[in-house]
Amino acid sequence: MPKKSSLGRQSAGLLLFRRRDGDLQVLLGHPGGPFLRSKDEGASNIPKGRVSAGEALLSAARREFAEETGHHPRDEFIPLGEAKQPGGKGVHVWAVEDDLDAENIRSNMFEMEWPPRSGRLQKFPEIDRADWFSIPVAQSEIRASNLRQPLAAGAC
Repeated sequence: MPKKSSLGRQSAGLLLFRRRDGDLQVLLGHPGGPFLRSKDEGASNIPKGRVSAGEALLSAARREFAEETGHHPRDEFIPLGEAKQPGGKGVHVWAVEDDLDAENIRSNMFEMEWPPRSGRLQKFPEIDRADWFSIPVAQSEIRASNLRQPLAAGAC
């Protein structure tokens, strides 16, 4: 797996997992903003984001996770490889076993014009909520255009 990315179409993220009563659970975040506000099933994803030019992929994954959740997971990362999104974007994913209180995530904010062509800028969290899911449920919760491959790999 490459250590750095020079392509603008690369993202990196972390798939946080934990074990509860013999079951494996993964953390998924629901995107903030107005577009998926009322959509639940099939809208969530792992915390991930764009890799800056020259930035190490794992460093980008860790930074994005911290920005979107307010949490810094432990340092035992398991590479899951690269998932290709339908548009061609590559997403490099690592799994890490850790725990956090999903109800108390602290996501950074982004600004966009909303409603469209209104001239009004509004701020929204990148992730408006997060939750823990079993692998089978997570596969139905995660956005189809994103990262079902790492979940199916069962690498955790």
